[in-house]
Amino acid sequence: MRLIFEGVREAIKLIVSFDKDVMFITWTSLRIAIISTSLAMLFGIPCGMALALKNFPGRKFLISLINTGMAFPPVAIGLWVSIFLWRSGPLGSLQLIYTPSALIIAQFVIAFPMIAGFTVAGIQQLSPKIHIQILSLGATKFQYTLAIIKETKLPIIAAIIAGFGAVISEVGASMMVGGNIKGSTRMLTTATVLEVAKGNFGTAMALTIILMTIAYIVTLLLTLVQQEKRE
Repeated sequence: MRLIFEGVREAIKLIVSFDKDVMFITWTSLRIAIISTSLAMLFGIPCGMALALKNFPGRKFLISLINTGMAFPPVAIGLWVSIFLWRSGPLGSLQLIYTPSALIIAQFVIAFPMIAGFTVAGIQQLSPKIHIQILSLGATKFQYTLAIIKETKLPIIAAIIAGFGAVISEVGASMMVGGNIKGSTRMLTTATVLEVAKGNFGTAMALTIILMTIAYIVTLLLTLVQQEKRE
């Protein structure tokens, strides 16, 4: 219990004092998680809707790939992304390895299949009568799409929560593609690993408390949107 109290006290101290390193690490973690999750939403939701609403050869195979991607270990994703971004890799000329951009790419790859997969499942569980009713009202293609998104708001927001939760708490891929560089790619998760390795358990607990607080606040906001007008 003493260690826990010390961690809480250290967390409060670091936050109240606006410790420069902690503020930068916190901002880096939040910024990269928001950008990667937003990109995963931008591509994942339309992709999930296309797979759920259209019939074409190979559709089931693509859905199986997305579902498999949801189970990929982040460290494996980090390995493959780093191979592509490494200086001798196919994208080495872009010089993205060990940069915030590399972190965004890795976290996007982690979040994308979750958001796309949950979107597919959410749309497919809708009653066929809903599709018929929307079309019978003379809805345009755009209006039909908006209506389907509205009907699947709960699972889509759940997908966003899952995607954000996966990337904000991820450590393996971030270590591989980001390198945990101070002042550049060090985040709350990778900084925690470093502090534990150094034996600074109080600081490590403080960082995890900050991380869990951020995750809770973001998840709470998304949950409030998800559950709006349901009570």
